[in-house]
Amino acid sequence: MTFTLLERLPPSLEEGLEALRQAMAALPQVVVAYSGGVDSALVACLAVEQCGSAALAITGVSPALAPHLRQEAAAQARWLGIAHREIATAELADPAYSSNPVERCYACKRELHRLLAPVAAAAGDAVVLDGVNHDDLGDHRPGIRAAREHGVRSPLAEVGIDKAGVRQISRALGLPWWDKPAQPCLASRFPYGEAITAARLHQVAAAEAWLLERGWPRLRVRCQGETARIELPESELTAALEQWRDGSRRRQLVEAFLALGFTAVAVDLEGLVSGKLNRGLAPLRPPQPADGC
Repeated sequence: MTFTLLERLPPSLEEGLEALRQAMAALPQVVVAYSGGVDSALVACLAVEQCGSAALAITGVSPALAPHLRQEAAAQARWLGIAHREIATAELADPAYSSNPVERCYACKRELHRLLAPVAAAAGDAVVLDGVNHDDLGDHRPGIRAAREHGVRSPLAEVGIDKAGVRQISRALGLPWWDKPAQPCLASRFPYGEAITAARLHQVAAAEAWLLERGWPRLRVRCQGETARIELPESELTAALEQWRDGSRRRQLVEAFLALGFTAVAVDLEGLVSGKLNRGLAPLRPPQPADGC
């Protein structure tokens, strides 16, 4: 199977794509840590292109994965033609995750890669690949450390491809989800230090699903205590506020969120900003447009 370029890429990205293909072709067996996001989907695409039946995509499933994203990941894997399995993860049982410390993502990825290691061994000592891109290396990503401790490779980062490059290559290869909004795990909706439970994750998932069904594809519902704070892209804020000026629509929104267990609902007037809950940490880079946590 070969994914043909449908449009020209800048020379640097053509070189990066060729480097990715060569790196994949040199691996006899691969397991892709596959969330269904645009990054890991590109890795899965090139893995099945170069390795065929020797490529396997694994999605870790827990309450932190929104149900619609789980469905999308499976559908994308079928479209790519890559063998795909789900594996249940139990990070919520680990206080290093559920207490929601600054290093929460380390505990999450440690659990995932603990489970992927025997899968890779059973597949003939396969190399585990993830979707970390070059931009991620400059962000607060404790999970990268856990991956490195388990010998996981990050081909996108290794060849210097950033998020914009991932999207350009994905579009050029004809992947229908090339512009899919970033959707970090639901645990990222809680300020560090607020405990995370399955019930709270389900609550956030239901709130975001309610808004998704009503035409808001890029959003976060951040939780601060029992308050839900809706983040939408700045370009969509005016339309949203105008819509919710209507008393009937606003009551529908508030009543739906109250029924889910929230005690108050707010709209963040700054809009959707990546890494907003990291602002209390030592700054690693300026706030970015909404393509991350």
